[in-house]
Amino acid sequence: MSKQPPPSAGSATNRPATVLFASLIGTTIEFFDFYIYATAAVLVFPKLFFPAADPAAATLSSLATFAIAFFARPVGSAVFGHFGDRVGRKATLVAALLTMGVSTVVIGLLPTYATIGTLAPLLLALCRFGQGLGLGGEWGGAVLLATENAPPGKRAWYGMFPQLGAPIGFFLSGGIFLLLSQLMSDADFFAYGWRIPFLSSALLVLIGLYVRLKITETPAFQAVLDRNERVKLPVAAVLRDHTRPLILGTLAAMATFVIFYLMTVFTLSWGTTALGYSRQQFLVLQLIAIVFFGLTIPLAAVLADRHGRRTAMILVSVAIAVFGLAFGPLFGSGKLAGVVAFMVIGQCLIGMTYGPLGTLLSEMFPAEVRYTGASLTFNLAGILGASLAPYVATWLAKTYGLHYVGWYLSAAALLSLIALALAGPSKKGTVAAAP
Repeated sequence: MSKQPPPSAGSATNRPATVLFASLIGTTIEFFDFYIYATAAVLVFPKLFFPAADPAAATLSSLATFAIAFFARPVGSAVFGHFGDRVGRKATLVAALLTMGVSTVVIGLLPTYATIGTLAPLLLALCRFGQGLGLGGEWGGAVLLATENAPPGKRAWYGMFPQLGAPIGFFLSGGIFLLLSQLMSDADFFAYGWRIPFLSSALLVLIGLYVRLKITETPAFQAVLDRNERVKLPVAAVLRDHTRPLILGTLAAMATFVIFYLMTVFTLSWGTTALGYSRQQFLVLQLIAIVFFGLTIPLAAVLADRHGRRTAMILVSVAIAVFGLAFGPLFGSGKLAGVVAFMVIGQCLIGMTYGPLGTLLSEMFPAEVRYTGASLTFNLAGILGASLAPYVATWLAKTYGLHYVGWYLSAAALLSLIALALAGPSKKGTVAAAP
C-alpha cells in the first residue's frame, strides 16, 4: 500500500475532532435511516403496505423490499464514487446524505395499501432504492474522510469512527420504536406513530449537512489533484485494473454482512413470531446487545492497528464460524438466558468484524480510485451477504429449522476466511491488508 501523502503546500488541514465527528455523524444518520426501515419492514410494512390475506407472504414481501436497497447500493457506489474520485470527497458526501435523507422522509409521508392499493408497495420500493443509493455513496466517503486524515499508526482507529455510526444508528432506531411502543397504543402506532421516525430524520440530516459543509478535502485526494492523477472513469478502472482486491474484498466482507443482518432483522422477526416475544420485549433485548456491538468496535480497531487488519479479520471470521454452530441451540431454546447470551455474543462478533472492515477495504485501492473501489467492494458484499439474508434465513428456519440458519452463517464465515487467506499484493502493488 502506498504511504499516505502529506498535505499539499498551503492546503487547509482538517482538525482531528472535526474529521472524526463529521465521519461519525454522517454514518449515524445514514444507518439510523436504514435501520428504521429494517425495523418497520418487520413490524409495520407487512400489515400496512401489503395485502393482509396471507401474513407470512406479506412478511416475505416486506423483507424483499428491504433487500432492494442492497442492489441499489453498488449503483450508489459507482455514481457517488465517480464524483468522489473526480470532484472530491466533501461535495459527494453532502450529496449522498441528501439522497438518503429525502428518501427516508418521503417514506414517512407515503399512503398505505388501504388507501392506494398496489401503488403503495411500489412507491415504498422506490424510496427504499433511494435509501440504498444514498448509503452506497455515504459509507465509502465517510471511511475515506477518516482514514485519509489519519496520522501514521492510527488508521484503523480513525477508520472505526464511521463504523461506530452503525451501532449508534441502530440503537437510536430501536430506541425510538421502543419509545413509541411504550407511549402509544397499537392502533395509534399503526395509524400514524410509525411515521415519526422517518419524518424525524429531516432534523438529523440538517445537523449532518452543517458539519459536513465545514470540512475541507482530505490530504490524499488533494495530492491526487496536485499530481493530476484523477481517473476519467473510476468504476471502469476498478473493474479493469483492480479486479483481485474487488473480488477478494467482497468475499472477505461477506460474513460481516450475514451475521449483521441475521442478528438484527432476522432475530427480530423470528423472536416476535416463532419465539413469542412481544415487540417491546425483543427491542429491549436488541438494544442491550447493541451496546456490546458499539463497545467492541474500538477494541477491534486497536487490535487491527497493532497486529494488522487481515489478522484481526481472520481471527473473528473463525469465531463467527464457530458461533454459527451454536446458533440453533442458543436462539432456538427460547429461554431468556439463552437468548440474551446469544444476542450479546453475536453483537460482540459483529463489532469485532465491523471495526477493522472499513480500513481494510480502503487500503486495498490507491487514492485515485479509492472512493469507488472501497464503496463497490463494501456494497457488493452487501448484495451477497445481506440483501437476502433475512429472507433466506426465514425460509431455512421455517423449512428445516434454526440449525440450518447457523450453518448458513458458518458457511459465509468460511468463505470470508478463504478470501482473507488469499488476499495479498495485487498487480498494481496495493496491499490487501497492511498493519
